[in-house]
Amino acid sequence: MLEKYDYIVIGGGVVGSVITRWLSKYEGSVLLIEKESDICMGSTSSNTAIVHAGYDPLPGSLKARMNVRGNEMWDTLAGELEFPFERRGDYVVAIGEEEFSNLTTLIEQGKKNGVPGMRLLMGDEVRSLEKEINPEVSGALWAETGGICDPFAITISAAENAVVNGAKVMLNTAFEDFIMDGDRIIGIKTNKGDFGCRWAINCAGLYSDVVMHKAGVRPEFKIIPRKGEYFVFDRADITVNNVLFPTPTEKGKGILVTTTLHGNTIIGPNSVLIDDKEDRSCTTAGLDEIWEGAQKLVPGLKRKHIIGMFAGLRPYGNGPCKTPGIDYQHDYIIEIPEKVKGFVNLGGIESPGLASSPAIAEEVVAMLQDAGETLKVKKDWNPIRRSRPRFRDMDHKERERMIRLDPRYGRVICRCENVTEGEIIAEIHSPIPATTYDAIKRRTWLGTGRCQGGFDMPRVVEILAGELGVSPLEITKKGSGSDFLSRPTKNVEGK
Repeated sequence: MLEKYDYIVIGGGVVGSVITRWLSKYEGSVLLIEKESDICMGSTSSNTAIVHAGYDPLPGSLKARMNVRGNEMWDTLAGELEFPFERRGDYVVAIGEEEFSNLTTLIEQGKKNGVPGMRLLMGDEVRSLEKEINPEVSGALWAETGGICDPFAITISAAENAVVNGAKVMLNTAFEDFIMDGDRIIGIKTNKGDFGCRWAINCAGLYSDVVMHKAGVRPEFKIIPRKGEYFVFDRADITVNNVLFPTPTEKGKGILVTTTLHGNTIIGPNSVLIDDKEDRSCTTAGLDEIWEGAQKLVPGLKRKHIIGMFAGLRPYGNGPCKTPGIDYQHDYIIEIPEKVKGFVNLGGIESPGLASSPAIAEEVVAMLQDAGETLKVKKDWNPIRRSRPRFRDMDHKERERMIRLDPRYGRVICRCENVTEGEIIAEIHSPIPATTYDAIKRRTWLGTGRCQGGFDMPRVVEILAGELGVSPLEITKKGSGSDFLSRPTKNVEGK
């Protein structure tokens, strides 16, 4: 008997997870499938964690509308889901008079997009606000609605809230094809079996072109991975207080220097089109490029303060803008195609996809209603997802009280980030259980400090094995093919 759902969401990045959470508000069954061992392992997992104000996208584009509307929604979303978000604003920094003149064009573009709270600052104002800035700064565009967030936290909290409200999440579940009845999608095929649905929603990110082609939609559409590399700095050695963008070029927003919610400074990304949708390797040329670009904004950066590096892939698409008179070939695709029934098609959701995600979810719901769906709010729908205790954020009295309630919160496993055994165990038994080292890392920030997991990894493997009731040999870093251990080194038979 085919297991049937009203809505199946394909892809567990931020867009898929937030859409799933939006749909869980209404009567009807919802399934989210993700091919990896956890949600938030694709493009969402490797970005700059910035909620863009909306002055950068081309006026009249869907990308611009989703960015500005999405930005407006973040305060409410963060309040309901209790994930960290700070509306610090951001700066587009000009070095020299020629770049300063370009800021006027950018601020006018922002006004056309409806971005509030923008103004031009002179060089001395910028230097007073950011002591590490290049002293040759001539000015900056200041946008007060820009923000910083934890992209793991919003994705996980949205998906968890969906699960609490009745949605189902299936991990290690890869989409393979659609089940069709004429021109209507009635289900999907996966490596875990077939599932029926009335609506399939394509949120497959880098693979959104593959999914839509399986449905017979937009054969000309193509996703090209656009790689961006980053350096992460020890927060004890360098402190940047603000989000610092360079003046943008035809290649994009440029290589920026920014703080994070966790206090680390990060620099990047570059922008390199590649062929392989799984290639997240760092390159010498790419890292040299971001180092040179970041030096233009903050000359005092030192390589000895780097504690990590990573690369992410953005789904760079060739979707045309639908606004008449605008020749723009890299807009978002958010549509219900006429030629295929029961299909919501999303594609090319690159930056500012993180900022846009709640607006995209809102748009999808509106499209479903326009298509004849009667969406009735559940009487028991709960928009609130309570965050779990974080030892590093507690004062001494709160810590003492927490340890009395559960002594495991008194055992620090990650010294750099002050993550305790109690927090790790809570994540293993959460609504979407963390079953790998990286899943724990995404939820607690464990392993992201100066030692990069060198101290905590053996203890985390031990805790995971104990709580999951498996051998330590079965614990992985990020799923199949990433085993930590191959065999015991002592007491091995025949040795």
